[in-house]
Order: sequence, then C-alpha cells, then structure tokens
Amino acid sequence: MALRAPAAGDRPAVSPKLWWLAAAGVIAVIVVLVATAYGRGTLAAETRDPGALVRWGYGVAQTVQNIASAATIGALVFAAFIVPPVLRGRRGTGRVRSSATASSASTIAAGHEHPAFSRIMVLASVASLTWTLSALVVLVFSFADIAGVPLSGSREFAAQLTSYVTELPNGAAWLWVVIISAVVATLTFGVRSATGLATTTLLALGGLLPVILIGHAAGGDDHEQAINSLGLHLFGVCLWFGGLVALAVGGTSFGKDTAEVLKRFSTLAGFAFVLVMASGIINATIRIEFPAGLASPYGVMLMAKAAASITLGAIGFLHRKRLIPVLSVKSATGRPTRLLWRFIVVELLIMGAVSGLAAALSRTPPPAGEDIRPALTPGEILTGYLLPPELTPERWFTIWRPDWLWIAFAVFAAYLYLRAAQHLRRRGDGWPWIRSLLWITGLVALVFFTSGGPSVYGRILFSAHMVDHMALTMIVPVFLVLGSPVTLALRALKPRPDGSRGPREWIMVLVHSRVAAVVTHPLFVAANFAGSIVLFYYSDAFGFALREHVGHELMTVHFVITGYLFVLSMIGTDPVPRRAPYPLRLLLLLATMALHAFFGVTLMGSTALIQAEWFTELGRDWGATALEDQQMAGAITWGIGEVPTLLIAVGVAIMWSRSDAREMRRNDRAAARTNDADLAACNAMLARLGERDTESRGHGSQR
Repeated sequence: MALRAPAAGDRPAVSPKLWWLAAAGVIAVIVVLVATAYGRGTLAAETRDPGALVRWGYGVAQTVQNIASAATIGALVFAAFIVPPVLRGRRGTGRVRSSATASSASTIAAGHEHPAFSRIMVLASVASLTWTLSALVVLVFSFADIAGVPLSGSREFAAQLTSYVTELPNGAAWLWVVIISAVVATLTFGVRSATGLATTTLLALGGLLPVILIGHAAGGDDHEQAINSLGLHLFGVCLWFGGLVALAVGGTSFGKDTAEVLKRFSTLAGFAFVLVMASGIINATIRIEFPAGLASPYGVMLMAKAAASITLGAIGFLHRKRLIPVLSVKSATGRPTRLLWRFIVVELLIMGAVSGLAAALSRTPPPAGEDIRPALTPGEILTGYLLPPELTPERWFTIWRPDWLWIAFAVFAAYLYLRAAQHLRRRGDGWPWIRSLLWITGLVALVFFTSGGPSVYGRILFSAHMVDHMALTMIVPVFLVLGSPVTLALRALKPRPDGSRGPREWIMVLVHSRVAAVVTHPLFVAANFAGSIVLFYYSDAFGFALREHVGHELMTVHFVITGYLFVLSMIGTDPVPRRAPYPLRLLLLLATMALHAFFGVTLMGSTALIQAEWFTELGRDWGATALEDQQMAGAITWGIGEVPTLLIAVGVAIMWSRSDAREMRRNDRAAARTNDADLAACNAMLARLGERDTESRGHGSQR
C-alpha cells in the first residue's frame, strides 16, 4: 500500500515539541532550587563559604547532569534495542510494501535510515555532550563545596583542584564520569551498528558506577546495601526517564511503528518502575527512621518524590491497558492519538520535577545527619559492619545481610522464566515443570549464598568463604544450567520483523558470536574453571574482593559465570558454538578434579597465611586461628569441590549412554526404511572382496 496524503478533514498528528523538553528542564531547575532551600542544603559551610554561585549552582549543575545522563542512556537503549534502524519496505520511491514482505524489505531499505532512529541518535549526541560538560561543572563545584572556597582562576585553586581529582575518591569519581561521557559522546557521532550501539550503551551505564560509589545513599549506616540499592535506583531511572525523553524526541517520526515502539518501551518502563520503587524504599529505610523521619524536610521531599513516581507509574499503566490497544488500530493510518502525546508531555513535566527533587535530596542531610557512628572495632573498620557472633550450624541460615543486586537479579530472572514457560503452555507447547523447579532452586540458592550466612561469614572466615566459593561455582550453576533458560527464551520469544534487535535476536547474536565461541570452547572453559582459582587466591584479586565492595561483586560474577560455562559445556542442553565429545568431557572433568584436589592439599599443608593482614586484624576472638581456618578451607576445597564434579561426571556418562542409544535407534529406523540397504551393500562388497581373494589364490596355485 502507498502512503496517502492527508485529507482535508484529517487532524494533523500531534507530538511533543522540543520546547516541552525545555519546560521539563525549567521545572527541574525550579524544583531543585526550592527544594534545596527547603532542605537546608544551601546553608553556608561552617568555616568557609564557597560563594552563592556554588551554593545555588551546584544543585542546578547536578540536575542537568542527571537529566543528560538519563537522556543519553535512554536514547542509546532505544537505538540499540527498540527502534527499527531502517524504514521497512522503502525502495527509494516512497512505496510501502505489504507486511508479508516486511523482513525482505528491510534488506532493500539499506541506506534508508528510519527518521526516528536518526532523531534519537541526534538526541544521544546532544545529551552525551551535555552530560560531559555538566559533569565537568559538577566536578569543579563539588571541589569548591567540599573545600569551602569560591571559584577562582588562580594557580592555587587549580593546584587544589588537581589534588582533588588525583587524590580524593570524590574527585577521581567525577573525573571518570567526565572521561566516560566524553568517550560515549564521541562514539555517538560515528557508531550506527547494533553491536556498536549496544557496546556504547554498556559504556554509558558504566558511567553511572562512579556516581553510585560516592552517592548520597552510599554514606549510610549500611554502606554496601546502600550502594547496591542506589545502583539499582539509578539504573531504573535512566531506563525510565531517558526512554521517555527518547520517545518524546521521536514523536510522530515513528510513523506506523509507533504502537510497537510504545509497547516495547512500556514493558521496559514497567520493569524500571518496579526497580525504582523497590530500591527507593530500601534506600529510605537505610537513610531515615520510620515514621518519625518522614516529618523532616528530607522525609517530606522523599514522600513527594514517591508520590510523583507512583503517579508516573499509573500513567504508564494507563498507556499499556488503554492507549496502546487504541494506538495499534489508529497507527495503521499513521495518525497517533492526541491523548497519547498529551500523557507523554505530562510525564515529562512530572519527571522534570522528580529530577529536581532527586538532586536536592542528594545535598540534603537526612534527619540523623551525615555523621556515621565511628567504627569501634577492627572488624567494623575492615568490613563496614560489626562482626557476627561465633559461627554455629544454625547461624548458617539465620544470619543475613541482603545483597540487593543479586536479590533483584533473582526476582526478575524468576519472573521472566516463569512468564516464558506459561506463554509456551498457553500456546499449546509443553515445558517440563522439572526444569522450572531446577531454575527456581538455583536462584534461591544464589540468593542464599550471596546474602545468607556463607556470604556474611565469608569475609570473616576463610573456610566460610571457600564454602561460598564452591557453592557459587559448582552448586548454583548446576541448577541454573539444567533449567535451560536460553532454549526456553528462544522458544517463547518471537522474532522481530522490522529489522530491530529484540531479546531473541540478541540471544542469537551472542550464541553465534566469536566471543561465545571462545569462552564456551571446552579447553578454554576447563582452563578458566581450574586455573582461575589459583590465580585468584595467589594474587591481590582476593584482597581486592575482601576490601572493596565492587571487588566483592565482581568476584561473585566471576564465580557464577565461570561455573555456569563449565557446567554448560559438560551437561548443558542450551545451544553453544562447540561441544566437546563425551570422552573429552570426562577427561576435562578428571583434570579439573585433580587440580582442585592439588590446590586444596596445598592449602591444607601451607604455613603462610593468604591475605594475612585481613584475617589477622579483624579482632575475631572466637573460633579457630586464622592459619587453622585456612587449612580447613583447603579441606573444604578438596572435599566439597569433588562431590559436584563426580555428580557432573555421572551426568556426562548418562548423557553419553543416552546419545549412543538414540544413535542406535536412528540407525535401526534408517535400516527399516531402506530394508537394510546399507547392510546388504556392505555384505555384497565383502562377498565381492571374498570372491576376488579366492580367485587370486586360485591363480597363485595354478602357477
């Protein structure tokens, strides 16, 4: 069908104009100024005053930085995962082909960039440049605010600013934000491939990490929980607010893809809403006491922010239940409804106010003040929390310190898995309930070993840490692999016909990528699984994981992924680029078992402490000595580590036997279809060879 010109009676399509975005920015600035004054964040420093420009401008610069970073990430997410990169069915004559040829038309349309994609990439470039400049301003203002000195162009100010960014964590963190945002801005001008845009998106998300580590909530009484909840909060806000800005900038340029784009964003926004609300509640419980703290200026602003977020969630729900179905019909004429864009304008304005409140809250002291109770014990100085009581069997299960990062991962992974399995059943396809049970069991175990007793005592006792390590590497992955999540996703997800890459397309890209071919290669997997344990404990990587929260989380990621890839290569059924034959799998299992045993025996006989400055200075006055505990850790590595390996070996043997049985049945069916033609041909060949041999012997006897 061809694009038709609008009739005289048609009402023009309406979309948010750019000045609405400016209006949202103005609202954000006004809110941050009013809220900062209300929250007493503009009070001068006790000893030195940085000046009115810093007192008032700091919050404004931080608001601009927050909005720009969210807009950058939202635009990149839209470009890499939501918006079609090219027009469907366009040959250059402006004709639109039928939906039956949509997938082939996207190939013909190479070089005809989708107008919405082009506009969103412009947004990404402008927003990332704004992010870079505003982060630089925040860096300077933060120094002036902390030092209590007015802005100046003097050499002394420049020297102090240099020391700030090179010696203090806050300064170094903002310098990294400037560097990362500048790299992202550079990439947005040249990168257009889906893989390049996805990589740029990940880099932009990495630009949030320095802010998370020095964030307002990170200074709470529970530093690690505050960091995790703040990270989840910022991640959700950037997906939600940034995606809304990208949707507004795209406007009517989405054309006939408006309904589908809005549906995809609605799903993403729903995920982000749950993340933002849950992490916000966690942060609030860390920062203030309920209900008394709600009466403070900090509590009032917090409630206002929560009310605005709930309002936005209600509007998003209305989008999904009422407007998207209507839009799916009306978008066939290329005319999105006015009501849709009016709701988006309202969301933008509310989001602007929320951004201002967030910036004001970051500079407003909570009711209890910013001062944290000084650490009274060596254990508090090293770990950030009081040492738990002496370890007993029941305390493995009763002592908890929630790791919200992994809890959030487990909750969403369980929801997505069960939803996909339910989708298959509704479609009439089966999915074994045992696989669902194994997947949920693996996620429950993951939460326990990252938030329960093994994790809490793992920073106090080397033996408890080794229990946690073995579980995350060899127990949790077994359940997750047997759940076959990739196979389920590929069966449940529909391919996209518009040329964009959705979850299914990205899974296929990752499965067939060169990186996957390397990291899932049987020899690499075995070497990584067996060798990384030695490299980790006999380098400073172990010390980094003990001292730093980021190191601890990276350690957990490494343990889980290493174990998952190893188990996947041994007994997994999800697709991988290359699988080892069964004899090689058993050989690799025996080799890794031997290396684990060697490492465990080495620890058992060692008289030198690993990370002695940590385990001897905790002030622990119960349990075995540090050296005895380390030797016990060696026994755990040797004993506990071999049991899962043996079970995996049994699984490989069973799979080998079943594979041989299936091969025999295939051969039998093939023989039945051809009446043993292959066997008859083989017998005939052997008969001919026998006759030839008989004739040759007869000729030899005649001679």
